[in-house]
Amino acid sequence: MTFTPRTWVVGETVQAATMNQEIRDQFNSMFAAWTAYTPSWTAVTTNPSLGNGTLSGRHMKIGRSCKLHIVLTIGSTTTFGAGELRLSLPFTAASVTGGPGVLNHTVSRAGTPNFVMGASPLSSSTTTTGSVWLSNPGTIGDWNVWADAAPWALAAGDILRCYGEYQTAS
Repeated sequence: MTFTPRTWVVGETVQAATMNQEIRDQFNSMFAAWTAYTPSWTAVTTNPSLGNGTLSGRHMKIGRSCKLHIVLTIGSTTTFGAGELRLSLPFTAASVTGGPGVLNHTVSRAGTPNFVMGASPLSSSTTTTGSVWLSNPGTIGDWNVWADAAPWALAAGDILRCYGEYQTAS
């Protein structure tokens, strides 16, 4: 909820409601609950279908910083489409030299303690995670772009988590 503070005018009579909005409400928004949102799940070639899987997200925006957390749980009727898989961001990323941030990812297999870690460096002005690079569980030092069969053929109960912080455009 935080926003750009108003510009005060010399000689202006300050009202309690204005002070509450400008100071109290902005301060309280930094400690409020995160806001839920439903991310879109897409692919570069053919979009996946969530089927009976679940996809949820939440974010906390303070100024132009956005913290986010996304959870994708694969269902028995989930299909993966074709090409690199991506998740939508709650806000457009800033256009800055060096990129607006890097998000972290983990993928875990159902019923086992196995998981892989990865990251997605965000491009300027993007609205999605872009390429999600995941470590290859079979070869140390090898990385794959998240796609229909990478890091492995995902199955019901597997979970992908995306989390981190990035700079927003506004």
